[in-house]
Amino acid sequence: MRNKLLLPIFLVILVGCEQIGIEDPTKIAAAREAEGRAVGSACRHSGRALEDCYTLNPKALKAAVFTGWRDMDAYMRENNIEVVTPQFQKADKNKPAAANPVAIEEAAPAKKDGTSHSDDSKPLPAAKADGKVI
Repeated sequence: MRNKLLLPIFLVILVGCEQIGIEDPTKIAAAREAEGRAVGSACRHSGRALEDCYTLNPKALKAAVFTGWRDMDAYMRENNIEVVTPQFQKADKNKPAAANPVAIEEAAPAKKDGTSHSDDSKPLPAAKADGKVI
């Protein structure tokens, strides 16, 4: 009689395993697969070679990265989508932050005097060599 009562209790506990933080291996594998496909798609969309993608993402599953890269390649060819070049440059760790600004293309086109801000009455503050704004 006692064993019959324990069975429903154990079933309720096992059903709630996700709630207490025990991860399901199949869900982890599916998440890694989806992440690898997303990485591969992003690499193809940005014009990176497949080998570069593998090098930049060593923890991603190579088969998933390849599948994502191949799927995005077919999609881009089918819909005549051009490669999107990254607008940010990776900062060099050896240089201080003030000496190595991150390159960002501004939305406003440059004007004849070389400025790119839209409001001529408020010029951008100039920066000294040490990074302080004057």
